[in-house]
Amino acid sequence: MTKSLNSNFKRQRRNQKSAQELVDGILSGNKADLAQGITMLESSKPEHHRMADEIINGCLPHSGKSIRVGITGVPGVGKSTFIEAFGNHLIEQGHKIAVLAIDPSSQKSGGSILGDKTRMETLVRKEEAFVRPSPSKGSLGGVAKATRESIILCEAAGFDFIIVETVGVGQSEIAVRGMVDFFLLLMLAGAGDELQGIKRGIMEMADALVITKADIEEKTKVKAAMTEYKNAMHLFPPHESDWIPVVSSCSAISGEGIEKINEIIGSYANTTKLNGFFDKNRTRQDLKWMEERVNELILESLKNKNGFQEKSNELATKITQGKISPFRAAEQLLKDLNIT
Repeated sequence: MTKSLNSNFKRQRRNQKSAQELVDGILSGNKADLAQGITMLESSKPEHHRMADEIINGCLPHSGKSIRVGITGVPGVGKSTFIEAFGNHLIEQGHKIAVLAIDPSSQKSGGSILGDKTRMETLVRKEEAFVRPSPSKGSLGGVAKATRESIILCEAAGFDFIIVETVGVGQSEIAVRGMVDFFLLLMLAGAGDELQGIKRGIMEMADALVITKADIEEKTKVKAAMTEYKNAMHLFPPHESDWIPVVSSCSAISGEGIEKINEIIGSYANTTKLNGFFDKNRTRQDLKWMEERVNELILESLKNKNGFQEKSNELATKITQGKISPFRAAEQLLKDLNIT
């Protein structure tokens, strides 16, 4: 039995592809290699970090040729059903679509996104589609980093329409807004902002607001909700992109309004590319990602310094005993490590 297990382990090690082999596979559109490459990005193992960097560097020159769309909305608004209907429509229009889900809350709920994947039954079976759940653990920053880098790999694999889905409404929306070109907010008719848990700041970020489940709600109720949201969005400051946010409606079940949403996104892309905002926004996002990565590397380097853990534990004890403030302890830690 032991011999069999050892031989299986060795066989798996032999079959593990190198970074270059994965890059070649990704560039050829191999979804299995794409999935394995993303797994390397998500891994917390130090030995995978260098390999992940090689994969990203190999894919980066072939990325950027897509429309990146962030989609959010409260639970129950029908995000998964909408994404499946919208994704299938995009495929019919000749696109290749990748769906990346960012769910920092799943570390508590235990992988709710996997349920979303199983609900997109027709989409996941399409050769032109790639659906990837977010890691089931990790901080928002870690999940967001993996998602940003996954976008690069998906674009290199030939997917020209990237959807980043965020679960619920909260801090993750800000992270998603910083990695996409177009931000779509899904809403329900007949419920006020307070009931839907939508914060003003999230509505301000939206490039379009879509009332879902229009086949279920009465037409008058949908029209009233659209008017209400149009009036609300006119009160917000104008977008830097000079784009005026659009309010629309759709039914993912009947397909009504789905094509209109694709037209809205296309109009946004054309408008912002002509006025220069599209490329400016992408560059700004790249610089922000670099800044965040620098901060990560500095923190990682600090934690790897000799004596860090010992001094950190010592100061933590003093904080709990009320002998030193957290702020003074942080300054003392850096001083003890000769950082300041």
